[in-house]
Amino acid sequence: MPVLPLIDLLILMGWTSLLVGFVLKALSIALSYPLAIFGLAPIDFLLVAGVSLLFALSLAARTWVKVHEPRLVARRRVAEFGLDHGEGEPGDRPGNDTSRAAVPRASEAAAGR
Repeated sequence: MPVLPLIDLLILMGWTSLLVGFVLKALSIALSYPLAIFGLAPIDFLLVAGVSLLFALSLAARTWVKVHEPRLVARRRVAEFGLDHGEGEPGDRPGNDTSRAAVPRASEAAAGR
């Protein structure tokens, strides 16, 4: 499921509810009568706007991290071990015993190599 339309919908809902809350508050002040839409006061629209916008922000951040995670992990691996995932031989990595690399494998010994 694509995430970007959901983020756009949450942003649209947040700004729309913020605008409705502002208009409702302005009318309440102008008419000196507390107005409500479906029992929702202007502060309720403000809370809906805040929750919608924060959820859109967290969803966008989560999506960004998910997209960039492989690159960040590769950078961390290069910083820790000094070589890239595809570089070098398996025996070249730090902590590997290279003395076993000189011992021929059983299949190579049987083939007479």
